[in-house]
Amino acid sequence: MLHIKAAKYVTDYIIWVAFDDGTSGEIDLDGALKGPVFEPLKDLAIFRKVAVDPELETVVWPNGADLAPEFLKQLHLKQMQPA
Repeated sequence: MLHIKAAKYVTDYIIWVAFDDGTSGEIDLDGALKGPVFEPLKDLAIFRKVAVDPELETVVWPNGADLAPEFLKQLHLKQMQPA
């Protein structure tokens, strides 16, 4: 099972994430945050408060929004592919 070890805000809707498989990198979440729980994250002041839940080891925000490590890994791999 994949887990998040660290996460930090970079700029705009980009976060940096470290996975427990030893990989890490920036992930652009612009356009990937869909649904009512993610609406507040369109405010960068809230989006910047990204953190790692120490128990669940996933990316979370204070409003209760969270993203599964598998989703983040898939998005990261997709964004690394040449256009």
